[in-house]
Amino acid sequence: METPGSLACMVRIHPFDALMPTQAQAQKVAAVPYDVVSTVEAAATIRDNPSSFLNVSRADAVLPEVDPHSDTVYHRAAENLAGMIKEGILTRDLSPSFYLYRVQAPGRVYTGIAACVETADFVEGRIRMHEATRYDKEADRTRHILATGAHTGPVVLLANRGSEIIASAGDSLSGSAHLEVHDRQGARHTITPIRDPLTIQLIREAFSAVPALYIADGHHRAKSAVNAAAEWRRLGIRRFDTERFLAVIFSCHEVTIHGYSRLLVDTGALTPDEFLARLGEVFSVRPYGPAPRDLFQIPPRIQNTGAYHLLHLYMHGQWYECSRPIDTTRGLVAALDVAVLQDNVLAPILGITDPRGDPRIHYLGGARPIADLEAEVEGRRYVAAFAMQPVQIETVLAIADNGLVMPPKSTWFEPKLLSGLLVHQVI
Repeated sequence: METPGSLACMVRIHPFDALMPTQAQAQKVAAVPYDVVSTVEAAATIRDNPSSFLNVSRADAVLPEVDPHSDTVYHRAAENLAGMIKEGILTRDLSPSFYLYRVQAPGRVYTGIAACVETADFVEGRIRMHEATRYDKEADRTRHILATGAHTGPVVLLANRGSEIIASAGDSLSGSAHLEVHDRQGARHTITPIRDPLTIQLIREAFSAVPALYIADGHHRAKSAVNAAAEWRRLGIRRFDTERFLAVIFSCHEVTIHGYSRLLVDTGALTPDEFLARLGEVFSVRPYGPAPRDLFQIPPRIQNTGAYHLLHLYMHGQWYECSRPIDTTRGLVAALDVAVLQDNVLAPILGITDPRGDPRIHYLGGARPIADLEAEVEGRRYVAAFAMQPVQIETVLAIADNGLVMPPKSTWFEPKLLSGLLVHQVI
């Protein structure tokens, strides 16, 4: 019988022999995650850089006349991956390893360990979610994994414990990186294999004492890996690699969380002034004055911010600070600022009841300066924007621990990892 301290009740991580580009090819191969670019953007990138890994992760971009969910697209992704291997653009590592993945961004350094984790840990709740997945996106990446026989993008996981072993691994590998590339924001991404058997064993033992890992980025990739494993089992294919998927694990206290802004196409049947008046019935609304346009979030002017829901509205060329006392009787999810905005403003006042699918609401996430949000409204694409404060990491973990789901577009985690630098080839 399993006990709370048994290894079967703890997370399991494994070294793997990654497919990686050579340093000479790495900058060309490295690509943004498949789900942060449109088909048009991916196609433009591939035209400018035929070696981009988007050829694999977004093969639909090179087949514009074909249904993006047809077998032809997934077969092309598999062909493109096989071609990169045949041409020596991607080569398999010499032996199973862990990989130190470090991102040096302006003012921040993020250090994680790339490893394979087990689909069983996801199914049994040791790898925990805080977001719902969409079936169409699950189906897309499941078919992509089955067609390519590979996990082509990492799931970003957070460890509430075990940060010491990540830090010590980083300290022990202070020499030259195996791969080094720079992303579009100027951040430096480096990958260094951890091949020493003793170090590998120490890392595995350290994580065997970690009861849970938390998905920060890649919910659909994780669920799709589980789906693909189940399909391979149905087909009688069961190897240790088919039951694992690619992840990079960071300390939960090292990542950065940004808010996810809401952009309104219109204010429905209300004029903007009428909407502002109705908003004032729900929140205390005060003119804010000019916001610091180079920052990623708006500094609150209200005191004792921990006692209030807080968000900022941009409309009529000016910012307003909106606050409302926190109702401590609401549950973890209902007490989120994004939930309060949805339940008290977007749905009852504007009729936006489906925040995932309503075309009247769009989102702007991530490390984007306030100037970008203002520009979206000033360009007359939108009539108003809500800038949200970031959710605290402790709240995200508590929601995951309780098996709850956050509203869509609640968090944007940094760092964002690049695709193509580490690929887990399954079969």
